[in-house]
Amino acid sequence: MACAAPSSAPSDDLDDLVDTDRYPLAQPAGGAWLDLVTRIRRELETTGCSVLTDFVRPAAREALRAECAALAPSAYYQHEAVNAYNIDVRTSLPEDHPGRIVLRRGNAFVAADLVPEGVGIRRLYSSESFQRFVAACCGLDRLYKLADPLAQLCLNVIRPGDEHPWHFDTNEFSLSLLTQESEAGGIFEYCPDIRSAEAENLEAVRDVLTGRDDRRVQRLVLRPGDLQLFRGRFSLHRVSPVQGDSARHSAIFAYCERPGVIGSVARTKQLFGRVLPEHLEAARQAARVRGDRLLD
Repeated sequence: MACAAPSSAPSDDLDDLVDTDRYPLAQPAGGAWLDLVTRIRRELETTGCSVLTDFVRPAAREALRAECAALAPSAYYQHEAVNAYNIDVRTSLPEDHPGRIVLRRGNAFVAADLVPEGVGIRRLYSSESFQRFVAACCGLDRLYKLADPLAQLCLNVIRPGDEHPWHFDTNEFSLSLLTQESEAGGIFEYCPDIRSAEAENLEAVRDVLTGRDDRRVQRLVLRPGDLQLFRGRFSLHRVSPVQGDSARHSAIFAYCERPGVIGSVARTKQLFGRVLPEHLEAARQAARVRGDRLLD
């Protein structure tokens, strides 16, 4: 992938959206901010995941849900056969490799260029105070917005009967904000640090995918307004099948440690059904640089 210099946001004031009494994003020198960051870092280190419950103010949740629900029909839907590594299922791999286990992907994404300015999730993503807070939680001096014009900010839509199957993320740290919960199902499940930058740990991944090992699987019930920080690069994870009449909606915020990161042409087309000139140019310049040697 690739990130550009952050664009200026119309306003960095999030008091109407975020419970800034509990989560004082704009006060990085304050004791409450430091205590919060310390807690989140500890949880990421020990469990691979940290949840900021009621991050969005109760009074703002319905408006946020409605905004995202209005965007959901623009999601790109493409049911397809995938594997946990998001590589071509026809890739030549050893017989017992977990990448040969075929999964069904039914979730869809609304691309960033379809999320207007002024929408709550766009305001949050563009906020410099939020960006600075996330960087501190990840133990970094700074983060950049993903330069990818489609993948930097997405709305993940999972309709009843569909699921987001087991997978690993491209970025080490992932952020998601639940805006609408399903009536049943739609549980976030993950296996903390099942692999590392040095080792794929293929046998353990295969045991989870085949159901032979359920002990590694942690289950997390998220509620609308909860913000989740997660080590998705190293933790196998999924959203279980959604049940009932309501779709599950969650905003996904993508930041990176390096400027200029843009997604690959193949992966972008898979998720959004299209690519832009920025993706083609990045491919020509071989701008997609990995920080490890993992399969994906």
